[in-house]
Amino acid sequence: MEALMGMVLSAVGTVASGALSGAGGEAGRRTSERLYDLLSRGRATGGGAGSPALPVTEAERTAAAATLLDLARSSPAFAREVTEWAREASLLAPRTVPAVAHGASRPQMLPPATAAFTDRADVLAWIGALLEEEAAAPGAPTIAVLTGPGGMGKTATAVRCALELLDRFPDGVLFADLEGASAGTALPPSDVLGRFLERLGVPPAMVPGDEARQRDLYRDCTADRRMIVVLDNAHDDAQVIPLLPASAESLVLVTSRHRPGRLVAGHGARPFALGPLSTEDSVTLIRRVAGRDRPGAPDAVVRAVAEGTGGIPLAVCTTGAGLAVREHLTWERVAQQLSDRVTGRPPGGAVMAAPDPTAPDDPVRLVQDVAYGELTPECRALYRAIAVWPWPTVTVPCAARAAEVGEDEARALLERLARAHLLDEVGEERYRFHDLTRAHAHGLATAEDGHGRMAAAVRRVATAQLRFAAGADFRVMPLRWRLGPAYRGLVLPEHRDRADGKQALAALRAERENLAAVVRAAAHHGFDDLVWQLCEATWSLHLMLGFHAQWIDTHLLGVEAARRSAEEFGDPRAVGRMWTQLAFGYMGAGRADDAADALANARAADGACGHHRGEATAVEALGLLHLKRWEFAAAQQSFEEAQEILGRIGPDADGRSDVPRATALLEHHIGRALTQQHRFAAAVTRLNDALARFRRLPGGDSYNVGRVYMSLGDAHLEAGDPEQGRICLDEAVRAMTEAGAGLQLADALEARARCRRRLGRRAEEAADLRAAAVCYEEHGDRIGLDRVRMRLADTEA
Repeated sequence: MEALMGMVLSAVGTVASGALSGAGGEAGRRTSERLYDLLSRGRATGGGAGSPALPVTEAERTAAAATLLDLARSSPAFAREVTEWAREASLLAPRTVPAVAHGASRPQMLPPATAAFTDRADVLAWIGALLEEEAAAPGAPTIAVLTGPGGMGKTATAVRCALELLDRFPDGVLFADLEGASAGTALPPSDVLGRFLERLGVPPAMVPGDEARQRDLYRDCTADRRMIVVLDNAHDDAQVIPLLPASAESLVLVTSRHRPGRLVAGHGARPFALGPLSTEDSVTLIRRVAGRDRPGAPDAVVRAVAEGTGGIPLAVCTTGAGLAVREHLTWERVAQQLSDRVTGRPPGGAVMAAPDPTAPDDPVRLVQDVAYGELTPECRALYRAIAVWPWPTVTVPCAARAAEVGEDEARALLERLARAHLLDEVGEERYRFHDLTRAHAHGLATAEDGHGRMAAAVRRVATAQLRFAAGADFRVMPLRWRLGPAYRGLVLPEHRDRADGKQALAALRAERENLAAVVRAAAHHGFDDLVWQLCEATWSLHLMLGFHAQWIDTHLLGVEAARRSAEEFGDPRAVGRMWTQLAFGYMGAGRADDAADALANARAADGACGHHRGEATAVEALGLLHLKRWEFAAAQQSFEEAQEILGRIGPDADGRSDVPRATALLEHHIGRALTQQHRFAAAVTRLNDALARFRRLPGGDSYNVGRVYMSLGDAHLEAGDPEQGRICLDEAVRAMTEAGAGLQLADALEARARCRRRLGRRAEEAADLRAAAVCYEEHGDRIGLDRVRMRLADTEA
């Protein structure tokens, strides 16, 4: 019984902590509701009064586990039920993921190494010695921190060292650019943890919304692994510490411009300061980058060029790349240009950036000035235009809009900048500045174009991103109601590919970091109309994939932008819309009180401007929050109140076209709330009404029809009628098959298998579980696959 207590206590903690964020998807929701039911029965058996509350504190979770244990002691049947629930709930727990993910995913996230890498053998030897030293005294992972100024080659060195050591770390490599050149660009750990967890094999639906639980899950996923984790361009220790793996057999390589403090004192990190290359190594590197076909030059001239770069690898590579791509550019001319820049004489009358009085001898700046002077006017203009904001990556459409050129021309100019080593290509038609190069280009833009033209470039990029995001969001969730002129005129093709929505979501995900950056850029420049519309256009991205830290950050900007815009003759409905969307972000992050406050603000804003559709949505969202918190009577009240608000929308009023679908959704929610109150007859009535309403919608809605049938199956099963539940779930399986909703089909099959178990039809139960396993495997949901395999093993035992 003591072992059962430990398992139950762990399961209660897992389910309760994931209830608000929705971790585990439908399986997590159903497991949470089963916990509520078990606790209710436990109270009744023990003579307790009232309904159980979601156990939030450790004391509440311990008390809930004790109630379940008492229930298990009361009869063998209850003991089996509690044990089965705890085992299924344990599959949602972070500690179970490594067993699934360990063999399933060995990530290889290193970026390509440069073929022109030179020297730094001392760094590899130093890391090797550290590994030997740590092997003699095991404990935390080995942490090596490469420090040095920008452009010193820290990234290239870390990547090369990781590649050289791959054979010693068979469980894979994680890599993240933490973008820590400044506090404003530094990625929050939560963003990186989400990315790492998915590469470690955790299904997106299983990634928690809050950073603390992400960190716990990450440590469980990395325990006992022999991995390399490369954390590039860290701003400070606070970025790095949550990303440290749990295994003492792992190696962490950190690069930063700042010497670590807490990493050294608290985690045993060892720093290594990278210095400039020697003149000999600089000569070797610049010759490699310039290429064998580059006409030779006297050794003294090549040496003068190398010395002009100061031995800083970024400057060396930029200079060599200029020689490689411009066949008429001579070593002698480059040497003279560098000399002229040192003395402040612009060569050939070229327009150059003013020398920086605080760093007159900065070799990187000197080399960048020389490289810029060799560009065509069109290439210079694009170089400046794409530097107006620190975009995470620069795409061809972004560059084209920023510079006001066609995409073919932008593509050619980007390739030219990459060949000149002024940009790095980090993906197919995706480029990134080194932050020092971006600072150089931004300074030139300020001097030559001025803030007005820079702001105009930001607005053009933001407008293009809004157009893209709104179009993709519409394809992902075409039936939802939305605000903003960006959606005007959007229609779906008559013969739409079933995979189109999935492809659109993937496109949004690929641009996620750029979309967050463009929200910040638009807010910085006061483009309030674009800020809130961009937030609106990322609704499906965040609702389906999470990224709650970004969701909250951008929508806080969206709230303020919508408020200012409304004061200046904008759309007052946007204020409530932003508050409601922000509330869902808070819910996903497990911040229930913040979500409730945001929804109160949303309702007040929508009520003030008479926007009944928005007010109904805010009240509906409050009902969903009540559902997650097991406040089922309050949830029902909110849903019924939302229906009453919808009834105020007149025939020609805003939102009228969405009323039938919104009312059907609310009927479904009410049916679920009634089921959890054990008011089964009333629940079935409301669910059948929801079913009829969805069927009457133009074109039908097979997905929501399937969801209602699943809720009907749950209601009948809870009411003790598994045969009627099975009949409803037959319909749910048909509807989800028609809708092409693979994961929801798997969930329907699992639910039907429960009905078959209650009916004693073990062969049919096993068949449903095998079919669900196929669905989970096809969609990469390893947690769901493991769960049904466990149930299948029980069935076949």
